[in-house]
Amino acid sequence: MPAPLRVAVFVAALCLPRAGSAAEPAPPPRPARDAAGAIAALIDAHLAKDWEARGIVPADRADDGEFVRRVYLDLVGRAPKAAEAREFLDSPAPDKRARLVDHLLTVPGHANHFAAVARAQWLPQAATNFQLAQFGNQFEVWLRDRYRENTPADETVRRLLTVGIAVNNQNPRFRFVQPASGSAEAAMIVGFYSANEGKPEALGAAVSRLFLGMKLECAQCHDHPFAPYTRDQFWQFAAFFGELNPLGGPRPGFVGPLPPQGDRNTIGVMGTERTVSAAFVDGSAPEWSADKTPRQELADWLATAKNPYFAKNMANRMWAHFFGIGLTDPVDEPGENNPPSHPELLKELGRAFAGCGFDTRVLIRGIVRSKAYQLTSRMSHPGQADPRRFARMNMKGLSPAQLFDTLVAATGFREPAFLRAQQNNGFVQPNNPRSEFLAQFASSERATETNTTILQSLMLMNGKFIGDQTDLAKSELLAAIADRPGWSTEQRVSNLFLTAFSRPPTPAELEKFASYVERGGAKNDKQQALADVFWVLLNSPEFLFNH
Repeated sequence: MPAPLRVAVFVAALCLPRAGSAAEPAPPPRPARDAAGAIAALIDAHLAKDWEARGIVPADRADDGEFVRRVYLDLVGRAPKAAEAREFLDSPAPDKRARLVDHLLTVPGHANHFAAVARAQWLPQAATNFQLAQFGNQFEVWLRDRYRENTPADETVRRLLTVGIAVNNQNPRFRFVQPASGSAEAAMIVGFYSANEGKPEALGAAVSRLFLGMKLECAQCHDHPFAPYTRDQFWQFAAFFGELNPLGGPRPGFVGPLPPQGDRNTIGVMGTERTVSAAFVDGSAPEWSADKTPRQELADWLATAKNPYFAKNMANRMWAHFFGIGLTDPVDEPGENNPPSHPELLKELGRAFAGCGFDTRVLIRGIVRSKAYQLTSRMSHPGQADPRRFARMNMKGLSPAQLFDTLVAATGFREPAFLRAQQNNGFVQPNNPRSEFLAQFASSERATETNTTILQSLMLMNGKFIGDQTDLAKSELLAAIADRPGWSTEQRVSNLFLTAFSRPPTPAELEKFASYVERGGAKNDKQQALADVFWVLLNSPEFLFNH
């Protein structure tokens, strides 16, 4: 049996419930850590086979400094503070990487970061439409609760799809969606429907793209020119949201009483006189009954282990988060012209995710514990040049939020307490340092292709925020390092490197920067020279990228 297949069988044995006879009950499930280890082994086996077949020599293992910065950025959205990095680097524990991951998955920053990432993907309109900004904040709070509670991914999507809502059609220019049930959860989720204007076609396009990995909207007006999606497929899928835009008058082809849900699962095809009934993208349709709404029927089919599209899509999006590129990339455009780089790995990864109950933390542990994730980003072999072979870690530009929060961690900047409280409660604060920074650095580029604009570079080099944090009179952290009694220049420079890069300087770096400080820099002032060193580190590519 091939090695990847043996590992896949092992994953299934760990994750799936085992049958037991009446005389012998099924044993309790194994710990999630075992399942995560099996997923890591599955990844390693598939990639090792691919590298061997292509003659690729993978990069070396990332050192502890590179790993700790990377995993903090990926799991909590910021680089570690100096004390956090030092604690990890000094630990002699052989399993300290796995222990760090387990710890970071339980801190509030993890839920905050993943909720922000999911909100940006699921509700991108909130970032560009000020009328939807508050909806976006409420939706992010709801997502934060899901990640904090480790709600399974299928349950999260099911709750999103089946929430009680109603559409107010009184304003012809903007269809206002409101919670029908009056529940607190519905009030937080309703922004997803409002951002899509309560339109079945917009909601069908968003749901298929986000949760099936299919860009069905390209077939809205005609059959897709490249992918095997038809116009009827698009409108049949949109019809699951037909209750939000009910058809007026008699439905063509219906004689006598309507069948169950017939007044809610039908939609008119734009630009035609035809109507279609809801159907899944695989061509099947629910056995309609009066007990379930069309959206409930959709959730019962979509967010389940039996739906291979959902499991593979969610696993692929998680992979793209950690590696910067999906196994299928772009993540929502699968098809003959965009095949996955490792089809069997993607299939088995989705199967393992479904088999483990869509436990996001298990999948994260498995990916982060894999050899591929723990490779250095430094290229040492020509075969590592193709980012889709994952033979070294891809360089990823920091998102605006990651960059600001990493600057905060490195400089010790403290936002006023009342602004922090309002931010945590989901209120928009347009004039605080964070909001101004995020607005300046807003970008739609993929992580592996991030470029810094001239205005962004000027803000980093000459802006007030960086200026204050590298000013001895205004930066408490810089002043503490500069004034620490008994420290040598080398110790001060080393602590700046640990603060900025989560690693000590190399001997060459230490000699270069320490000698600059000893000479007093450009102004013959040792303390100002130390501030110059900090400014240089904060503006360096090593600080601005996740590597």
